Amino acid sequence: MNIQLANFQLNAIKQLLECMEEDIIHNIILKSPTGSGKTIILTHFMDEYLKGHSKTVFIWLTPGKGSLEEQSKEKMDRYIHNAQTKLLTDVMTSGFEENDSCFINWEKLTKKSNNALKDSERTNFLEWIEKAFNQGLEFKIIIDESHTNFTDKADAIIQLFHTDKIIRCSATPILDKKAKLINISEEEVIAEGLIKKLLVINENFPQIIETDNQTNYLLEKALNKQRELRQLYLSKNVDVNPLIIVQMPNNSDALLDTIEKFFEDNGINYENDLAIWLSNRHENLDNISKNNSNQVAVIIKQAVATGWDCPRASILVKLRENMDETFEIQTIGRIRRMPEAKHYDNDALDSCYLYTFDSKFTEGVKTALGKGALEAKTLFLKNEYKKIKLIKEQRTMVTDIRDPRKALKSIKLYMQQEFGLTGNKVQNKLRLQSNGFEFSNEIIRYTLSGNIVKLSELSEKDKLNVIKIQEPINTHIHGRDYHNRVGRIGLEIGLEYSFMNAIIGKLFGEKFEYRNKILSLSTKQLYAFVINNTDLLRSIVKKAMAKELDQLGIEFHSVSKKDFFIPRSCMFTYDEQSKVQSESRKNVYNGYLMSAEPRSSSEKKFEKFCEKCNAIDWFYKNGDKGDAYLSILYLDNSNRQKLFYPDYIISVKGEIWIVETKGGFDRTGESEDIDIFSSKKFIELKRYLKDYNLKGGFVRYDKQSEELCICRSNYNDDIHSQDWELLSEVIK
Repeated sequence: MNIQLANFQLNAIKQLLECMEEDIIHNIILKSPTGSGKTIILTHFMDEYLKGHSKTVFIWLTPGKGSLEEQSKEKMDRYIHNAQTKLLTDVMTSGFEENDSCFINWEKLTKKSNNALKDSERTNFLEWIEKAFNQGLEFKIIIDESHTNFTDKADAIIQLFHTDKIIRCSATPILDKKAKLINISEEEVIAEGLIKKLLVINENFPQIIETDNQTNYLLEKALNKQRELRQLYLSKNVDVNPLIIVQMPNNSDALLDTIEKFFEDNGINYENDLAIWLSNRHENLDNISKNNSNQVAVIIKQAVATGWDCPRASILVKLRENMDETFEIQTIGRIRRMPEAKHYDNDALDSCYLYTFDSKFTEGVKTALGKGALEAKTLFLKNEYKKIKLIKEQRTMVTDIRDPRKALKSIKLYMQQEFGLTGNKVQNKLRLQSNGFEFSNEIIRYTLSGNIVKLSELSEKDKLNVIKIQEPINTHIHGRDYHNRVGRIGLEIGLEYSFMNAIIGKLFGEKFEYRNKILSLSTKQLYAFVINNTDLLRSIVKKAMAKELDQLGIEFHSVSKKDFFIPRSCMFTYDEQSKVQSESRKNVYNGYLMSAEPRSSSEKKFEKFCEKCNAIDWFYKNGDKGDAYLSILYLDNSNRQKLFYPDYIISVKGEIWIVETKGGFDRTGESEDIDIFSSKKFIELKRYLKDYNLKGGFVRYDKQSEELCICRSNYNDDIHSQDWELLSEVIK
């Protein structure tokens, strides 16, 4: 099964591989939100690492409940062709072999009560480890759900493997200052469509609630939302039946009768579409994880078992009984997955919902999720803006795959422009050497020597001597290293190994046919060049996809155009804790508050400017993804189609302007914009504005002058250039 890895997944794999090469790093923590594809990341990482490192065995340890080790093994078998996977029973039969990935429930080794291993079998397990050491095998450890029941007995198991690398994985890991943290942010996962954009808390609740039965009030809200979402899915021809999770408090059976009666009164029962999952009671749970399964709701007490995966779960009703309960992020994680691992370009379907009167739980949610958990209400468009029409551009290509030929050309052009390269390969070598490239027939590595007084000074390399280590290149010995490095370079831009290998060969190797070669290296020289310059090459191919390049010849073969109208309604999210709760006079929606979230600092400053500027008639905050919003098409340098969603549409004295806000400039004038595609987006915005006779530009905040500035003609990162003007002077 071939899957397209998301950008954040590729980046996590890259960081894991880097950590494995650092001798000083022993413990690695992978903090990965529920729904981010942690198993996909780790299985692909193991596969990449094993390609470049012989004599390695991975031990993947899981906690006891839920048969998580079997699920993880099954996923690796599914994702990685010819994966060499084993369970504990396989290890007990045949031991450990080179390139094994062994999935083991650690409690089967530590808990005598489950009788998974008798004393004699434990002895055999130790003997298999000893035999592996005698064969020169090295163990690398992965601890899944590392926050769960990790005891001294589990640690004793790890010590048996004498490993130099331990990777601990969890959505809520126990952090260790000495460990290397790889943190996958929720924003990255949301951007790829794997988890829902927002957790909406108590949607459209009135300020004062009068009810005779709090439980029924919450359940009714949830059931109405479930039916609304079901109809929205069907209107998109998507067969997903959203699931309600009803979580009762611990030590309370009294509520169960009330819950069951509510659902029974609404025609929902255990014979058909109600399920229950308690420690001593399981009913109607068959196929509950399938997207179109018939269960409408499941009743639970504590958070469901580790590893439980039901992406259609969208609504959580958290009930209480006379006492608040502590928030558990794992519970919210169960309703954050997207059913088909993609967004539906619909705010309602791309959100999940919490209904509760438990204030402590609600505060816990907000503390944990921050701007990912907000109050929400539905806003409606003011009548006078319903006829405003623009044109939105959309992708014409169904796939999202790079063109390797364009990638090759863009990397070549980028290197020519960046390093002043020509057709003279001898001069090219000298120019690359002067820019930090290593040329040698040997593998070059560096280490440090010297005396230090404090361990904290280890990071201060200027106090130590740099020692250069040289090792003659051997294509047989270093072949795995070369293939591993090429794969890592390809990971930067989502290109498969075969394509990246061909690009490197054509640009730098003598055996590949290509008339525009930069170098012409022998096989040994090419291997050494790639291994010695991996970091430089990775940076180059990434930047080459975004840089404006002369003679690249990127062309739009066709652009799909559709009419755009401002959506008649929107799900408006805001921070009710903010001190600023005033209603905007200039926004196109009734009830739009200046406490709108999530918003960047630049967006907040721009909205305040719009509100105060007499020349601005109205403003609309565009969405960041989806068919309902204004989009402009652009291409990266491998011809991959991308969509750009400008932040704001505004009216200035009756004229329509399109404005994109970006990260600002610090007090020294340094750019804080982290978007490497800004220049490409600016060029396409400028084209769009010209095509439709509109105005606009990019707006950024300058911390030195404490002013918003706008760029309308030529985009650059120099705030002191004449291209940047004070916004207050341009719009007044």
